[in-house]
Amino acid sequence: MSTDTPTPTARMPRATLPGACGALLLAGLSFTPSLLPRGGILQGVITGILASIGYGLAVVAAWIWRAFADRGPRPATRRSWAVFAVVAVVLFGVAFGLGQYWQHRIRQLLEVTDYSPLQTILMPLIALLVFALIVSGARGVRWVHRKLAARLRHWIGPRAARAVGGILVATGCFLVLSGLLVDGLVAAANHAFSLRDQQTEAGVSRPASALRSGAAGSTVPWHTLGMKGRTFTAGGPTAARIADFTGHRAQEPIRVYAGLKTAGSTEGRAARAVADLRRAGGFRRKDLLVMTTTGSGWVDPAAVDSFEYLTGGDCATVALQYSYLPSWMSYLVDQSKAREAGRELFDAVYDVWSKLPPDSRPRLFVAGESLGSFGAETAFSGEYDLRNRTSGAVFAGPPQFNTLFRRFTDQREPGSPEIQPVYKDGRTVRFVDGAGATIPPPGAPWKGSRVLYLVHPSDPIVWWGPQLTYEEPDWIGEAPGHDVLESMFWVPFVTFWQVTADLPFATNVPAGHGHRYGAEYADAWNAVLRPAGVDADDVARLRRVLARAR
Repeated sequence: MSTDTPTPTARMPRATLPGACGALLLAGLSFTPSLLPRGGILQGVITGILASIGYGLAVVAAWIWRAFADRGPRPATRRSWAVFAVVAVVLFGVAFGLGQYWQHRIRQLLEVTDYSPLQTILMPLIALLVFALIVSGARGVRWVHRKLAARLRHWIGPRAARAVGGILVATGCFLVLSGLLVDGLVAAANHAFSLRDQQTEAGVSRPASALRSGAAGSTVPWHTLGMKGRTFTAGGPTAARIADFTGHRAQEPIRVYAGLKTAGSTEGRAARAVADLRRAGGFRRKDLLVMTTTGSGWVDPAAVDSFEYLTGGDCATVALQYSYLPSWMSYLVDQSKAREAGRELFDAVYDVWSKLPPDSRPRLFVAGESLGSFGAETAFSGEYDLRNRTSGAVFAGPPQFNTLFRRFTDQREPGSPEIQPVYKDGRTVRFVDGAGATIPPPGAPWKGSRVLYLVHPSDPIVWWGPQLTYEEPDWIGEAPGHDVLESMFWVPFVTFWQVTADLPFATNVPAGHGHRYGAEYADAWNAVLRPAGVDADDVARLRRVLARAR
């Protein structure tokens, strides 16, 4: 028998050679480097997802080509499959080897020491399992379409039956995924984390000072603050610790917070927070910080601690909670809540602050990290609004959907890179990528209100977006940042899924990389506040203080 005889269906069940080639291509490209190191399990999941996408794209491309050629499918021969098998083993082995090398380089750049040989060994099996599940699911959907179209042919023509069946199946899939799956998972997660929010972290107790929300005399009861709110109001440096750092007499900072149970609406929580801020004397301090939290209500301790140290404790901070979900989930589903929280809280504070005599009211600052930066930004229309209504701002790890961040980045001066853009000669807004780094443009005047963005080149929260699927971003085409591998390059579909996989692990890297900003707030607030008598050695010492407190 000739080796060119088409392979019997029983030998190669439900497989196509074009699909297998597409799966091999994207599976191999899945090993290319992204922003953060990937363990074997995660790499297996990404490889399986991309292999299934490659399979589907290749099958569709082959179908389109046959339609133009006006012919039906031709089964692949045994020789074709044998050649494919050899090529697949060689290419996958090369891609796997290069992938291990790239991952080793990324771990070196980010100073990551964790590595599991067992996960690496299991990676191909995980990839195969994920691939099989996705392809089987897609074929199940196709089977439903064929059955539905067959029934519809009793009433309408074959072409119309296929078209109507396709529309019905697509609609059904969308409703199931968006309604039952996504909404169901979000609702379940929201319920689970709402129960967790009722707990109090170990070592946290109700503050005795009347300068804190939840204390005796506060208009915000302790039990309504939520877990993150209780940690926030009970924490922070004492006046004695601040005095030890500055060498001068210090005040105890004011911390005000409103949890989800404090009031039934965002407007109500903002009003309660401002009322408690007035009670505690926050509007009589020298500096006032409006902090927009992340999803769960978390405030990075370093963001506020550094503000309190550099102001000598003569300050007040106010924040509120808008979600139970952890930061990475809120990042995907709670954008509207963050927008409302940031706007309502700042407007409520500004309404009181703007009516005070200009010579006796505090300097007003805003800050936010991750989704909190998005919420904080929404209170302002642009650079001039930030400059006119605040004394300064610090935004760390801003997501791509931040309106002002994108505007400042997209309208940057020619020649400045996306990872550290220069906007309007740095007159108000500037960007910095690490502790102790020079804030460009060096030597240019930076008078009046100062707005500073903390942006790590390796932070997937900053660089992720749907457009990665179809468009190469400037930050990949330009020279890489100090903690991004120079070998990273953009591939349609592939880069999107790789950076997507980086998102949940953005904080599982050492400080100074990924979404870990921490002690860098010392440099940021020093640049924005411009405290008298503070030099580079003091800032370095503050970084060490913040690092020990984490």
